[in-house]
Amino acid sequence: MAAVFTDANFEAEVIKATKPSVIDFWAPWCGPCLALGPIIDALSKEYEGRVNVGKVNVDENPNLSIEFGVTSIPCVLFIKDGQVVDKQVGAAPKGVFDKKISKLI
Repeated sequence: MAAVFTDANFEAEVIKATKPSVIDFWAPWCGPCLALGPIIDALSKEYEGRVNVGKVNVDENPNLSIEFGVTSIPCVLFIKDGQVVDKQVGAAPKGVFDKKISKLI
């Protein structure tokens, strides 16, 4: 399962992490977000130990959405060395995420 990131743990778990991170900004009422969920979970298993893969519930963590300018969900941010280096807005096939992750690692 993908990790759960919050306003409280994001700095330590993502920004200061030594590995790259893939963060899915989502909400439980968002249909495309729910469709993307199994792909995010699959990525977390596939890249375990090499990439932090997790989710941020935008309803429960509005500060992170504001900080990263997330205005549409699902929005997946690719973060390396504390900086956003890529972004995918909207649901996409797993292969799209695999290609973006391969550039991170």
